[in-house]
Amino acid sequence: MKTAIALGTFDGVHIAHRVVLDLPNTYKKTAVTFAVPPKMAFENNLQLLMPFSKKQQILKSLGFENIEILDFQMIKNTPPKEFLQFLQKKFNPQIISCGFNYRFGKNGAGDTELLKSFCLENGIEYRICNAVEMNGEIVSSTLIRNLLKQGQIEKANNLLQSEFSFSAKVQKGDQRGRKIGFPTINQRYPENLVEIKFGVYKTKVLVGGKTYEGITNIGIRPTYKTDYVISETFIKDFSGDLYGSEVEIIPLKFLREEIKFGSLDELKSQIEKDLN
Repeated sequence: MKTAIALGTFDGVHIAHRVVLDLPNTYKKTAVTFAVPPKMAFENNLQLLMPFSKKQQILKSLGFENIEILDFQMIKNTPPKEFLQFLQKKFNPQIISCGFNYRFGKNGAGDTELLKSFCLENGIEYRICNAVEMNGEIVSSTLIRNLLKQGQIEKANNLLQSEFSFSAKVQKGDQRGRKIGFPTINQRYPENLVEIKFGVYKTKVLVGGKTYEGITNIGIRPTYKTDYVISETFIKDFSGDLYGSEVEIIPLKFLREEIKFGSLDELKSQIEKDLN
């Protein structure tokens, strides 16, 4: 079977990425990507839109049976033309697809013009996809990260074409919620994901294959402070012990900023308002 390859980091697999990934189903489709965006390889604080496992799951759902994960440290000093020769030797592609701003090779010196000329010399079909705009803005992973940091979760989800989510194990908390009739699950917010705006969200909660409605506070708790970002979720119509379980939280709508409460009664009253 003939092979078509798509080049990109594909963090978030958003609507602009999906143009690059729109390859014929009659070809063996291969995504050539990185586990972490190269520009983040030098940063201690990753700001990913999704863990690699979720990105891999979405790519497979789009028909990519082969996902090649490049090691940035291994190839960062490869001259651009050598990188293209590596792709040709390894995959023998009949089609190469990438975005308009794709860069490759040492210091990002390779661009789409070099890719075009290489493909023409070697009889390979090339597809350089134009920018995708939404409401006058070019869609990019950076744009979506900024939307999430601003609490614009609905707009971000629309551009992602999937819902931003995070998963973490449920840890023991101080059980203050139980005292006011609103038991919550406590999770440490994943450090390698983009830090969404602190505050209270309407959420979906995935527990054991079932979906529940939830109200989630994400932040450092101004009333009972923590030294790390914590997610506290009240799950509507659920009872049970989830300690140690991996639970997925899907923020749907930003409701309000974090508030410092003077008492548990004030906190209870606010949670009741959030649920309505």
